[in-house]
Amino acid sequence: MAKYQQLVQQIREQIEAEAWQPGEKLPSLRQQVELSGMSLMTVMHAYQVLESQGWIVSRPQSGYFVAPRAEYLSQPASHQPVQLAESVDINGFIFEVLQAARDPQVIPFGSAFPDPELFPMRQLMRSLSNVSHHLKPSDALNNLPPGNETLRKTLAQRYAQQGITVSPDEIVITNGAMEALNLSLQAVTEPGDWVVIENPAFYGALQAIERLKLKAVAIATDPQHGIDLDQLEQALNRWPIKACWLMSNQQNPVGFTMPDANKQRLAALLAARNVALIEDDVYAELWFGGKRPLPVKAWDQHDNVMHCSSFSKNLVAGFRVGWVAAGRHAQRIQRLQLMSTLSTSAPMQLALANYLGTRSYDSHLRRIRQVMAQRKNHARQALRRLLPPQVKINDSQGGYFLWIELPAGQDATRLYRRALEHHISIAPGSMFSSGNQYINYFRFNTAWPWDAAQEAAVAILAELISEQLSQQH
Repeated sequence: MAKYQQLVQQIREQIEAEAWQPGEKLPSLRQQVELSGMSLMTVMHAYQVLESQGWIVSRPQSGYFVAPRAEYLSQPASHQPVQLAESVDINGFIFEVLQAARDPQVIPFGSAFPDPELFPMRQLMRSLSNVSHHLKPSDALNNLPPGNETLRKTLAQRYAQQGITVSPDEIVITNGAMEALNLSLQAVTEPGDWVVIENPAFYGALQAIERLKLKAVAIATDPQHGIDLDQLEQALNRWPIKACWLMSNQQNPVGFTMPDANKQRLAALLAARNVALIEDDVYAELWFGGKRPLPVKAWDQHDNVMHCSSFSKNLVAGFRVGWVAAGRHAQRIQRLQLMSTLSTSAPMQLALANYLGTRSYDSHLRRIRQVMAQRKNHARQALRRLLPPQVKINDSQGGYFLWIELPAGQDATRLYRRALEHHISIAPGSMFSSGNQYINYFRFNTAWPWDAAQEAAVAILAELISEQLSQQH
């Protein structure tokens, strides 16, 4: 182990042992040099690694401090804490899992993305070519925040089709949904504020909270109904919550879609306390069945919901175009965007506006939903047929994830590492919580073509799980 890695491990263990408390200042670089006997470059490297992994944060002209950790209000009785078999860093581990899923030799059950072959790349490239031939110097200015006017008008019309009134002026085009979500969170919070997230949650939410030096309350979720609204109400009464970052439709990783009554109650709860909702709705178009589920934004009577989405999961990932229907926060988000990324790519905005104008989008969405539903069904059947009977599959109508529960005491992180030796990736539950509640869970991506290789990979997973179960006994 390199010297900087030794120091990284030492400081992590000290933080886990609560020798250093969240928010407490660490020894300066020069103090750490004297304490450790290591060089200044080695200490700097170790601190940079710890910061990139979310363990510490740097503050200009102040030094390094222990990052705030999520506080867990409660959890389902059936999800008793299980100690990790090994220390796992959430940020470093997320990067490792996502990188492994990109390897073309690996079966990408752990991937966060759908099969890119599902996207209409030929038509999109035609649109990009069309606008590229007519680009003018003024287009760079015309597509600065809030973004391309035609694209914003098209999005406003799509909201109107759902019965939701959103003005084009309330919409800000962003570099994917992650920028929309991060800017929205930044717009309504200050360092030290309390923010509600789900448990388990999309890992990007926890990373953003740590980066912005916020405090988190993670509320338990139900695989069928979503976030526990009674626990949320308790949290709102107990802490000065400033915002909630939640997914109401096809949640990642569990897959639930909240019932309409719950969405309505959620909107009312937050409005009564003037708490902003940052609604992550990137899987909104990937619903199955006869009726598209509405976002919580549909029940927003007080301009309290910032609805964030993108084209990355249902149309094209590489364009990196998302948006937020930000309401009264739109001006604030525009200013924040100008100070960070400046704007979203003008050619990509123009190309999407051009493509959406062809009216091919809805035909594409019908096709991709049908294919994803078929693939999810194939995967579900194979998993139920091949996995040991003790394994539970939390199903959902929509999206392309299955949330799989191993028996209590099993370690999905260990399963992930053993599966990777066979060129199979999964997404362990450790990625979706900073605690240990979901160590025996993993997320399974069903969006890729189902063939003999996928079937064989599930059979290998089944063997590995059976081996772990036998070792437990």
